[in-house]
Amino acid sequence: MWLYLLAARGGFWLAAERDDRPEPRNPSAWPRVVAVMPARDEANNIGQSLQSLLGQDYPGAFEVVVVDDASQDGTGAIAGEAAASIGAHDRLSVLHSGRLSSGWTGKVWALKQGIDAAAGKSPQPAYLLLTDADITFAPDMLKRVVSRAETGRFVLTSVMAKLRCQSLAERSFIPAFVFFFQMLYPFSWVNRADRATAAAAGACMVVRRDALAAIGGIEAIRGELIDDCALAKQLKAVGPIWLGLSEGVRSIRRYDGFRPIRAMITRSAYAELCYSPLRLLATTIAMALAFLAGPLLGVLGSGTAALLGLATWGLMVMAFQPTLRFYGLSPLWGLALPLIALAYMAWTIESALQYARGRGGAWKGRIQAAPRSTR
Repeated sequence: MWLYLLAARGGFWLAAERDDRPEPRNPSAWPRVVAVMPARDEANNIGQSLQSLLGQDYPGAFEVVVVDDASQDGTGAIAGEAAASIGAHDRLSVLHSGRLSSGWTGKVWALKQGIDAAAGKSPQPAYLLLTDADITFAPDMLKRVVSRAETGRFVLTSVMAKLRCQSLAERSFIPAFVFFFQMLYPFSWVNRADRATAAAAGACMVVRRDALAAIGGIEAIRGELIDDCALAKQLKAVGPIWLGLSEGVRSIRRYDGFRPIRAMITRSAYAELCYSPLRLLATTIAMALAFLAGPLLGVLGSGTAALLGLATWGLMVMAFQPTLRFYGLSPLWGLALPLIALAYMAWTIESALQYARGRGGAWKGRIQAAPRSTR
């Protein structure tokens, strides 16, 4: 299994798809861009996020639409204050989301309202930047992403944010989250037009407005919990897409304990398996074989079995190293990958149990995925 993963899975483990490789060329004219940022109870993050976004060194026309999604902590007011503090209030619109429409997940419903507002601007934007309220951008990031979109004629250009990795919980599980995501969706395959693999990262998605219209608008993914990858799948059907890692897009959301990370995983892990018990069983078996069998044989076995088990463990430790370097962590964290994978297996099973209990997709007071009998 590990020989296949290392040699024939798109080189996912190398973490080589970066926003600065190769350096994108500047377009002859800079297109108009409108950013849409849904925000629900983001008072702790939205000020810093907005200031970094409105402070972009972008040569073209650029505005931001924040959709305050029924926040109870003054998120909308803080957004306005953040823009005013840097003299950018004229480039910010704050909308208050209407009541959640049936059949929509909360974030996608907020995105729809922001996208509709962006479409009503004159002239209409060529690109939409879909982002989150816990993301900060280096000053040149919008310019870099739009340059890549224009150069490659991509209908979707997405950058995976570098997640915060400071607390023990973050160092234990965040690099593995990125590693597993790349394993599921090898970025080099995502970026090839002849491959069906499609994925995106919701923190930074630059979407061509005409391509979004071609798939029927954001309504095409109205009920999706993992909205970024669902959007990527739809858009790849109409044109090429690109996904890479970046140092310039960062998440400032804190995970100071293990419980918040567990909640992040259990919210959507079963959705990734399409709420299928058979896929859950197959995934559990596959992860047990890939991440647990080798180390167990290496520690508990003898002879050839032990040697092969230790070799397998060594291969997974080696595969984890580029991601650990990206996050500036000790190579020794690679030895813990089997235990980290075991926790992810447990949380995936827990995600399925939450779904069965009518608590699927729980996020900030909303239950966004539940069996029909519990809706």
